[in-house]
Amino acid sequence: MSRTRAVNFDDQQAMILAHAAQLFAQRGYMATSMKQVAEACGLSKATLYHYHRDKYGLLVRIAEGHVTRLHELVADVMAQKLTPDVRLRELIRRIVSEYADAQNAHRVLTEDVKFLEPVDRERVLGRERDVVAGFARAVTDAYPQAGAARLSKPLSMLLFGMINWLFTWMKPGGELTHEAMADIVADLFSGGVPQVEMAARRAAAEADEKAVEKAEEIADERAVEKARVLAPSK
Repeated sequence: MSRTRAVNFDDQQAMILAHAAQLFAQRGYMATSMKQVAEACGLSKATLYHYHRDKYGLLVRIAEGHVTRLHELVADVMAQKLTPDVRLRELIRRIVSEYADAQNAHRVLTEDVKFLEPVDRERVLGRERDVVAGFARAVTDAYPQAGAARLSKPLSMLLFGMINWLFTWMKPGGELTHEAMADIVADLFSGGVPQVEMAARRAAAEADEKAVEKAEEIADERAVEKARVLAPSK
């Protein structure tokens, strides 16, 4: 007779993943044992293994679960009929909100993904690249000049740099909420990108000017050489 799954099976799995993520984030994946996970959950090791086969399986579930939620979040916002600037702000707001409740999982994703087997690591990192690509598209839509200057991805990475490390210094229950920080990040980004676009336009104009000057120099040199060739010898 097959074993019947408990009514609260999914809740128990989620609880175990949450405790495991906290331990991995605090102690590191390699320094955490299944015995410690079981104790944190108030379960016996036998019961823990009923829900999760091994520690590696926990790592995969935590990392992949977190990046999948981010991937779905980006897809959801990109599918909404929003103006480009509003869409970008909504992406920032949603990502920061997600991080507020997933600080441990995010630390695991950023610090312990190196322990994944190549196939699992590539799958997780592929999803992560899709998330960055979604942000890059939103940046390009909101700031076309940045896209034309091939700055969308670098700007997206800078944006993630601001967002990704919020969990290292923001204290739960502190004066700043994640909602407030989302607005601050969006304002900083939207205020700074136009300046970057102006700098990119200036750089492009200077490059064009130099190219024209070089072309004129080459044309002058060729004209002089042609004149020398055509000049009658004395």
